[in-house]
Amino acid sequence: MELPKDNKIVLFDGVCNLCNNAVTFIIEHDKKDVFRFASLQSEIGKKLVEERGMDPNELDSIVLIDPGVAYYRKSTAALEISRELSGGYSLLKHFNFIPEGLRDGIYNFVANNRYKWYGKKESCMIPTPELKSKFLD
Repeated sequence: MELPKDNKIVLFDGVCNLCNNAVTFIIEHDKKDVFRFASLQSEIGKKLVEERGMDPNELDSIVLIDPGVAYYRKSTAALEISRELSGGYSLLKHFNFIPEGLRDGIYNFVANNRYKWYGKKESCMIPTPELKSKFLD
């Protein structure tokens, strides 16, 4: 599978309302056109996860893939994404000083309650024609 060389890939829970809102937020603040997206439920999402030695059935977090460099999960992925966002959001990267265990503990609490608090969709979001180019098939 040929990955975009100049883009970072965000894998997200495609049926989670919170996650879909996060993707919309990232797109709105991605002024440098850095990110491409795929749901964890999609074939490409599953393949990318498996290639990195993760079980797609056990994954309940955001994953950021920086092709040829690394991949990140949970709070570290969120902070790495924030580095590229416009506005003051890039300042969130400075929260990396907080120990990962503490950051991921908070992340896990939200992740474990996301469907209860924000709900979920019956199926993954379908991007509008204007946003289709930002999603991997």
